[in-house]
Amino acid sequence: MSLVENSTEVTEFILTGITDDPELQIPLFMIFTLIYLITLVGNLGMIMLILRDSHLHTPMYFFLSNLSLADVGYSTAVTPQMVAGLFIGNKVISYNACAAQIFSFAVFFKVENFLLASMAYDRHAAVCKPLHYTTIMTTRVCACLIIGPYVLGFLQASIHTGDIFSLSFCRSNVMDHFFCDVPPLLTLSCSDNYISEMVLFVLVGINALFSILVILISYLLILITVLRMHSSKGHQKAFSTCASHLTAISMYYGTGIFMYLQPSSSHSMHTDKIASVFYAIVIPVLNPLVYSLRNKDIKTAFKKACGKAKYFIGFIF
Repeated sequence: MSLVENSTEVTEFILTGITDDPELQIPLFMIFTLIYLITLVGNLGMIMLILRDSHLHTPMYFFLSNLSLADVGYSTAVTPQMVAGLFIGNKVISYNACAAQIFSFAVFFKVENFLLASMAYDRHAAVCKPLHYTTIMTTRVCACLIIGPYVLGFLQASIHTGDIFSLSFCRSNVMDHFFCDVPPLLTLSCSDNYISEMVLFVLVGINALFSILVILISYLLILITVLRMHSSKGHQKAFSTCASHLTAISMYYGTGIFMYLQPSSSHSMHTDKIASVFYAIVIPVLNPLVYSLRNKDIKTAFKKACGKAKYFIGFIF
């Protein structure tokens, strides 16, 4: 017996998409396709740059390459299906495909959540204990700070998806969203979804609280260390070390908390769609830009890679 037959009378969902205005669908298709391509090029390019340049084989860039991988993961979970719907007009998604989309998006979204906390700890070690940095951030510690987010992301996404799809969906199969997400799914359920809402609220709350506490404590210790510095050069170096990470944190947690830590009664689907576009599509394209524009090592490695590419092309032709 299939999962569909066990759990629900609904076999597919119809996504209303971002807009039902036919005049906007092609322009939006072009815009979001371009954003997705830039996301792939920017994040995969960042990963390749870090892998190829030995000067970037440090814990900071180890975390950054995994952050780029998470960005590609949760953007890919959402964007291709959305732009296909805009182009061909087919906005139907099967029940199992919907579950797969929620699971894959949740895995990488939660991985990014924990990776940002790992990166905060790394920045704390770099600024507060620079002389002991290599003994603190050993290969084993870095591996744990990377593997941990993936394990937690997988486990929590499994709980998250199993909890949502244990509900019955028999009211309607029209979902007022452009991808399968938890808040609009809860509105379609004809089961008592109080427990599911509480599970969602508790999981997201604990994740956010744990990560934000790690980040706040790390940056509080960084601030104390910076205030004790007497040179403006030291202040500037500490700021340049942390600025990109702080920008990424602000973008990620601002939209994530706004989206998920609300009761379903106060959700506005129009507002949620705007927030979803930002955290699912825009943030993944901004992160590599934020880190590359504010990081001298990345700029230097990029210039070296471009120089080698020009030499290679010139040699061929």
